[in-house]
Amino acid sequence: MQTGIIGLSQTGKTSLFRILTRAHVETRAGQSETHVGIARVPDRRLIKLAEVFHPKKITYATIEYVDIGGLKQDRVKDSASLAPLREADALAHVVRLFDDPSIPHPNGSIDPLRDIESLDLDLILNDLDQLERRLERVEKDLKKKKDPQSEAEFALLQRCKAALDSEKPLREMEFKPEELKALSGFQFLTQRPMIYVLNIGDDEAAQMDGVIERHHLEKLREKPKTAIVPFCGKIEAELVDLSDAEAAELMSAYGLTESGRDRLIEATYALLGLISFLTSGEPEVRAWTIVRGSTAQKAAGAIHSDIERGFIKAEVVNWEDLLAAGGWALARERAKVRLEGKEYIVRDGDVILFRHSS
Repeated sequence: MQTGIIGLSQTGKTSLFRILTRAHVETRAGQSETHVGIARVPDRRLIKLAEVFHPKKITYATIEYVDIGGLKQDRVKDSASLAPLREADALAHVVRLFDDPSIPHPNGSIDPLRDIESLDLDLILNDLDQLERRLERVEKDLKKKKDPQSEAEFALLQRCKAALDSEKPLREMEFKPEELKALSGFQFLTQRPMIYVLNIGDDEAAQMDGVIERHHLEKLREKPKTAIVPFCGKIEAELVDLSDAEAAELMSAYGLTESGRDRLIEATYALLGLISFLTSGEPEVRAWTIVRGSTAQKAAGAIHSDIERGFIKAEVVNWEDLLAAGGWALARERAKVRLEGKEYIVRDGDVILFRHSS
């Protein structure tokens, strides 16, 4: 899973990238560089299960983050500069709410709604430019020869163009499965789910619940396929190099019970409809990411395509039941382990042992 980080310069984008990925990157004035890094998805269940199985290895689920540097209007018009974002499953737009005279805002003042609408419009124009070029080609082909598939594509793209012309991102439109498949090759940026990361000052950290109202951003709640995560980059940057105990102490001092990093990752999972199932044993305790609603056979494919093809049955137990039993053997004795077929819908926190033919 990949998330692209976007935003204007001086918003805290690269700081967020560092916080999420623990990567050490440097930014140079006047230059915008693309950074790619991996973030570990926090999951306390793995730690608890490791206390039972004492595995040689604990493997967390991961998210890849791409930071393309601060966006400027002339850069946004250049499709090549946005190319690293087109593979992303979601976009995280870092919006500046903090005021710091030593870090001047590129637009001269703090106005988050203006910044959001401006960047959203730039992405819309970029998609519109790409869409119009494709429409011209399809229209030329249809003049030469009528083709049902091309006619269907033309009608679909016309619908998309009408939405973009009215400054409506494609994520706000409803599409049929076959239409989504037809659009997938275009990798439109406004079709991606959006997370608005509101980068606040440390003076607001203890009142995160009221950030949206204080900054008059209520209209963000009305946007479909979006999430809103208040985030204090200044505090989070301090947490990166601290031990768990020291981090907990610092968060407590600011009235925080959970790091913004964890909240952002959790929001990404929820927005994309993702869950984790677990595998556990002496060699390894591991989390695997799948789409909510996936069958047991499809989940097996997350581990290896051979297991999916040779799927026979799945032994399934809730992680808390397995933890309470202290292992697979006792969990089976207590009738907590179920034998499920290929159509079983996997639940978040299921621990699964797959039976399959070689």
